[in-house]
Amino acid sequence: MADQQKPNLPSPPGGQFGFMSKIGATDEAVRTLNDQPYLFTILVVVLITLILECVFIWFIHYATMKPEQKKKKEPKGGKKAPAKPPAAR
Repeated sequence: MADQQKPNLPSPPGGQFGFMSKIGATDEAVRTLNDQPYLFTILVVVLITLILECVFIWFIHYATMKPEQKKKKEPKGGKKAPAKPPAAR
């Protein structure tokens, strides 16, 4: 029985991207990132680009709204007339 060897299990992934396994990445994904770290750089660049694109699209939408579509600012301390009940409108 002393000659029995333990199964050849891969060690838990560590290295530069070992923290990814703690946030849900599989062992294979962590090994791939450790082997090819440029993939992580590409991921970060793509995510930042998509966020910036969404902000740019929102800005274009906001900048091209007609004045009547924008919410009016109410003056501070100004009193509005009481709203009519729905049946009286």
